[in-house]
Amino acid sequence: MQFLKRETHFDFIGKQNLFILISLAFIAASIAVFAVQGLKFGIDFAGGTELYLQFKDPITSAEIRKLLTQKGFKDTMVQHFGEEAAHEYLIRLERSTGSLKLVTEDIENVFVQARGKDAFTVRKIEMVGPKVGGDLKKRGAWAFFYSLLGILIYVAIRFDYRFSPGGVIALIHDVIITLGLFAFFGKKFDLNTLAAILTLVGYSINDTIVIFDRIRENLKKYEGMDVAQLINKSVNETLSRTILTSLTVFIVVAVLFILGGEVIHDFAFVLMVGVVVGSYSTIFIASPIFLYLHNKRFEKS
Repeated sequence: MQFLKRETHFDFIGKQNLFILISLAFIAASIAVFAVQGLKFGIDFAGGTELYLQFKDPITSAEIRKLLTQKGFKDTMVQHFGEEAAHEYLIRLERSTGSLKLVTEDIENVFVQARGKDAFTVRKIEMVGPKVGGDLKKRGAWAFFYSLLGILIYVAIRFDYRFSPGGVIALIHDVIITLGLFAFFGKKFDLNTLAAILTLVGYSINDTIVIFDRIRENLKKYEGMDVAQLINKSVNETLSRTILTSLTVFIVVAVLFILGGEVIHDFAFVLMVGVVVGSYSTIFIASPIFLYLHNKRFEKS
C-alpha cells in the first residue's frame, strides 16, 4: 500500500541547514519556556491527594471546583469520571499538607455543608507525599536515560557508529520540543505524560530505523553514488511509508485527544505532537547527522 503514487525526488539534504535552524529555534524556545514557567508537575511528582466521590444528585465540575476554592483549596483539579449518570468525580489536591485523615475530613466537610451528609459517597482516597513524588521524578529521569542508552547501543550494534548518534539526537530533539509545547500550554506532567514520552521515544526510533535500513541497503546497492544523493533517494523511497504510518497514528491519537476524556487527554496530546515532530526529525535531523559522521569518517581515512 502506497500513499504517494509516483516516485518522489525531494531534495531533503539540500535543505538541511534551513531545517536545522528551525529545529534550533524551537529548542531554544522550549528551553526558554522551561526557564520562565517550567513544567507543572502533577500529583504523581509534586505530591498531593486524590479522592473519588460519587454524588447522588447532578453536579458539575465547575460547581465542585467553586466550592473547594471558596474553602481555600486553590490547587485543585476536578474531572468527571465514569458514566454521566453516575455523577462520579476525581478530585486532585496538589501539594496538600497534613495527614490523609485530616485532608479527607476537610474536603468532606466542604460538601457536607453545601449538600448535606448523605449527598455523596467517598469511593477511594489516595495520598502521595512530596518524598514519594521526588523519588518518582528520579525514577522517571532514569527510565528516560536508560531508554536512550539502550537505543544508542542497539542502533550501534545493528548498524554502525555513524547511525547511532543521529537516532539518539533526533529523540532528544523530539522530547525537548514536545515537552516545550506541553509546558507552554500549562499542562500537568504526571506518570501518564511520562508514559507518553517513552512511547514517543519508541515510535520515533522505529521510524528512524526504517530510513536507516534503507540507507544501509542503498550504500551496498549503489556503491560510488554521492552519499547526499543516496540519502535523498532512501528518504524518498520510504516517504510513502513514513507519511502513511504517521498519518494513521496521528488520526488515532487525535480521536483520543478529542473524544477520550480528560484522563487520557494529555497522553494523547504528547503523542499528537510527538508523531509530527518525530517524523520531521527522522528526515531532517537524524539523516543529516549520519551524513556528517560519514563524511568525517572518510576525511580521516
